[in-house]
Amino acid sequence: MTLALSLLRRPRPADPAWPRHAVGAPRLRRVPAGAGVVPDDEGALGTRCGDGDRPRVAARVLDVVVGGAALIVVSPVMAVVGAVVACTSRGPALFRQVRLGRNGRPFVMYKFRTMRVGSDDQPHREYVARLLAEPAMADGLGGVYKLADDPRITRVGRWLRETSLDELPQLFNVLKGDMSLVGPRPVLPWEAVLFGPAYDRRFEVRPGITGLWQCSGRNKLTMTQALDLDLRYVEEQSLRLDVAILLRTLPVVVGRVGVR
Repeated sequence: MTLALSLLRRPRPADPAWPRHAVGAPRLRRVPAGAGVVPDDEGALGTRCGDGDRPRVAARVLDVVVGGAALIVVSPVMAVVGAVVACTSRGPALFRQVRLGRNGRPFVMYKFRTMRVGSDDQPHREYVARLLAEPAMADGLGGVYKLADDPRITRVGRWLRETSLDELPQLFNVLKGDMSLVGPRPVLPWEAVLFGPAYDRRFEVRPGITGLWQCSGRNKLTMTQALDLDLRYVEEQSLRLDVAILLRTLPVVVGRVGVR
């Protein structure tokens, strides 16, 4: 219960990878220079966003109802997973990391820790940069966002990633309103810089635990294909599409489709 309450609080993002100057005054949020997403205090991407439009209201209702029910159902599983992670490798069971949410606002995302404490993120940075420069190289490697045979990942962590159980704590992010059940993948600040302004529209909606690319090829896609599917989701967002993606995600996760 104490853990659940602590996760539902809204801590100020504090991550060495997130530059201090990137977070402005309470009514003004900025992303790193070059990211191209600088929302004003109405929460817009250069224009006003209608928070009360129907697709977003429907999505939020779906998040609260389904996300809350899912959290109750999987709580025993989360307790077991947390204990296993804590007992099999040094460090906390939960991993907290600053990601960019709707309108480029930073938030702290939760996952079960799958890497050894103190792992350097430079290999991942270099890998993402290479994927964007040479999209075809995803074939034969780890796929989108995944490094094959990454030595930083623990034995339990590898299994958690393959089964997607490491994502379960993000249900707390959903209930807090930082994320949605369905949406583009929540990216790191430096990833947004690499993507460039061509993909700024990804930030018009909340990032999601699952999304269109996760159930349309998952890690078999190239980086640019996954980003293009994120933009397609933003353009076609609806309650019907969200439900369809959730239903398609279940067999993908259970069958471990696209896992490498």
